[in-house]
Amino acid sequence: MENVKRNVLVIDDDTETRALFVEILRQEGFDVIEAVDGLDGLEKVSQVTPDVILTGIIMPRMDGFGLVESLKRNVMTANIPVIFLSHMGREEDRARAQVLGVNDFFVTTMSPPRDILGRLNALFSHSQYLVVPNPYELDAQRLAQDLGLNRDFLCSEGGEKLAFRLTLKDANSRRFEAELVCI
Repeated sequence: MENVKRNVLVIDDDTETRALFVEILRQEGFDVIEAVDGLDGLEKVSQVTPDVILTGIIMPRMDGFGLVESLKRNVMTANIPVIFLSHMGREEDRARAQVLGVNDFFVTTMSPPRDILGRLNALFSHSQYLVVPNPYELDAQRLAQDLGLNRDFLCSEGGEKLAFRLTLKDANSRRFEAELVCI
């Protein structure tokens, strides 16, 4: 994968926890944005869309659950991966996080920061696939029309075939990101 610097938003009202993760992430080459609670985090997300969010759960003004609920209601932020950093590790928090679609849940007192860093890096190592559409199958013609493409799925320059580059974002939910490319 290309050498892209990733943005990580770290949200926690605990200054020491936030500072620890900010320092570790910066040492690993991430661009880090900090926020003190969920409302501050939402404001930061509106300014710079992070590649991933590390957030505490219990915070003033807006907790981690409220943050995730707000992110999921907005089409521009609904797919940002979120990792919860819990100080208590309550099972009801873990269950609620799973229902909300949180990508991972770590108890900070039981998980070394390097484990969390490993999970972050795993989020960025997505598998990619090239898929060439058959222009005469299923909804291919309607898709070509909706996207303003050549009906035979050929590139306008040189007549090469159009393909979809699919990037696996979450294997568990079978979620992909798609981009059209000429091959």
